[in-house]
Amino acid sequence: MKVLFFGDIVGKPGRSAIKKVLPELKKQYDPDLILANGENLAHGKGISGDSVKEMADAGIDWLTLGNHAFAKKGTMDILEEKKLPILRPANWAPEIAGKGFFQINIRSKKILLANLIGRVFMQQQFDNPFVCVKEILEDYSLKKESGKEKVSAIIIDWHAEATSEKMAMGWYLDGKVSAVVGTHTHIGTDDARVLPGGTAYVSDVGMVGVENSVLGVDKDIIIKRFLTQMPYHMEVAEGPVLVNAVLITIDDKTGLAQNIEKIKLVTKVDV
Repeated sequence: MKVLFFGDIVGKPGRSAIKKVLPELKKQYDPDLILANGENLAHGKGISGDSVKEMADAGIDWLTLGNHAFAKKGTMDILEEKKLPILRPANWAPEIAGKGFFQINIRSKKILLANLIGRVFMQQQFDNPFVCVKEILEDYSLKKESGKEKVSAIIIDWHAEATSEKMAMGWYLDGKVSAVVGTHTHIGTDDARVLPGGTAYVSDVGMVGVENSVLGVDKDIIIKRFLTQMPYHMEVAEGPVLVNAVLITIDDKTGLAQNIEKIKLVTKVDV
């Protein structure tokens, strides 16, 4: 089984890049499942119904979110639509709309996708993600275990800031899940590997956003904010887009990872 996972898609340039490059990447890699973090889809922060539908129409099977999940009005209504293929972090307050994990059925395969968010350096006070994932895995497993649903793969979008917290989660889940894929910082890390227990890990996939920018935002605006400490309105940058993704190959028998490959390219888009 092959899973293609795109990092944080930033604004219209990121969405345009996905629509441009995904057909060719599908031909090249033939993935069984295509995932992406979408918390920056709408104007670089949050989601909209149109942006979610645009990515679904482009070929993204499921979207995950992060700390900007509820940045836009109407997000609650979007997440209450049970048929939409989108998750919000499972360790957000349980009272809010949406789901934090879901079992995806692809032909004869059952794939558990879960979305977690970190707490280190985050503004919000989220529930403990380590405890949250432990509770999720009380019901699902890659192996035949009494009282648990056996699944073909378990993929975790681990949306966190600190690499220490990210790596700790990777080691905590090594051998229990197929992949722990880091998102949020928009800067791709050089540590993609399969851990000793068989879990594919990367601290951060990186973004799908304008290359000559600061995390996908107009660099001049960000520099002015740092120089003056004034809250200048942030605008999504323009220009060629850096596309970051990982391709995870999973053993059909064990549900553990065989390989994780970093994909990185730059493409010009019309916006």
